[in-house]
Amino acid sequence: MLLLLETPAGYGLFSLKNNKLLKAESDSIYDNFKTSADAQRQVSLTAFQKFADTKAAMEACTELTEGTVGKSLKKFLKKNIVDAGLSDSLAVLDKTLGGNINKKLGIEVSVLSENLKEIMRGIRMHLTDLVEGLDETEVRQMALGLAHTLSRFKLKFSPDKVDTMIIQAVGLLDDLDKELNNFAMRLREWYGWHFPEMGKIVTENLAYAKVVKLMGYKTKAKDTEFSTVGVPEEIALEVRSAAETSMGTEITDEDLANILTLSDRVIELTEYRASLSEYLKLRMNAIAPNLTYMVGELVGARLISQAGSLMSLAKHPSSTVQILGAEKALFRALKTKKQTPKYGLIYHASLVGQSAPALKGKISRVLAAKLSLCCRVDALGDQVEPTLGKEFKEYVENRLSSLEEGGMKSATKGISRPSAGKFEKKPAVKGSATKYNAEDDVVEEPATKKKKKVVEEEADEEEAPKKKKKVAA
Repeated sequence: MLLLLETPAGYGLFSLKNNKLLKAESDSIYDNFKTSADAQRQVSLTAFQKFADTKAAMEACTELTEGTVGKSLKKFLKKNIVDAGLSDSLAVLDKTLGGNINKKLGIEVSVLSENLKEIMRGIRMHLTDLVEGLDETEVRQMALGLAHTLSRFKLKFSPDKVDTMIIQAVGLLDDLDKELNNFAMRLREWYGWHFPEMGKIVTENLAYAKVVKLMGYKTKAKDTEFSTVGVPEEIALEVRSAAETSMGTEITDEDLANILTLSDRVIELTEYRASLSEYLKLRMNAIAPNLTYMVGELVGARLISQAGSLMSLAKHPSSTVQILGAEKALFRALKTKKQTPKYGLIYHASLVGQSAPALKGKISRVLAAKLSLCCRVDALGDQVEPTLGKEFKEYVENRLSSLEEGGMKSATKGISRPSAGKFEKKPAVKGSATKYNAEDDVVEEPATKKKKKVVEEEADEEEAPKKKKKVAA
């Protein structure tokens, strides 16, 4: 029996001397590979092919992980088994790879068992002793270099192309929005006991927190300069006048200290949210410029987060991109046998939002088709500028305008228009001026009236002979 062993240094083909190991217990096989001398008595090296460089090793490793027979492996097996005329069966660790070897080269592949795994483990343990010219430190360096190269290849290592940062950033942004809303409402309710009228005057949450921090007690409203926190003068005048006639209760210094702490937290979170939003915008422009140009950084980041990664989003068809984010509604519609949703997260895109309600489904379909192409270019291409995104956005805008114009045309389809042709006078006939033509003054009756008249005439004709019969009697 022949054994194929894949190592970081190259391909190794070994022949099994002691066939009794195949029938022995798997636990006892280790005793036959305790030393290098024991290993040489059990197996012998038939052929060994060393990799030329790390690139060749990485290509071979990638092919082996996918279970395909590459050019180097095919050449190696053909030279040492098929051309050599060996009829022994070949043992391979990977079942898929064994099947492909059998299909392409016609080599008989033996079924993998626990005993074969233990034998392979013993060969790997004494590899440097079984293969001449291999050093243990050299093999370790080859393994380390191959591991780094393969990891870099699989991850496509690039700090600018790591979409995990986008997924985490957009998730944190949504969490911040919820927390900010809760904190701002709590601050309004808490400070509202002291100065309830200010809640309707200062509507923005950040401005409200800054005013609370600057002013403190409502009695200090007259002496407070609200322009330092960016509050307009007319709003400042309203706050001062409302503070004089406020119906709020008095609070202690301890209460105010806790309220000010909360207002500080609201201000900090709002400022951090702004910086996080800017970071997300820069990241999206670096990783997915075409997607960002089409739907904006927030919608694009949510699509990537929903799909799991930019590569996963690129693999989705346009129909899936269209309803991404509306999975619950989709399965509910399938379960109840009702209409499926027409859009998911892309509903928040400006192109869908500015369209008429009747056209939102059509525009979301068109937009999803172009978005799927943009995602593939962003995931697999090296473009920095959104050239494709600009072209596709212009196409979607033109499509939207044409659909709106088509809707206007269909709305005015039934309205009759006056004929714009020139009036032509009929030629006069000799003697027509002196004679009266009665047919010209006949008014045509509607079809329904004609039918009624015909029915009435037929009824009168039927009644007439009946009356004559009565008279004869």
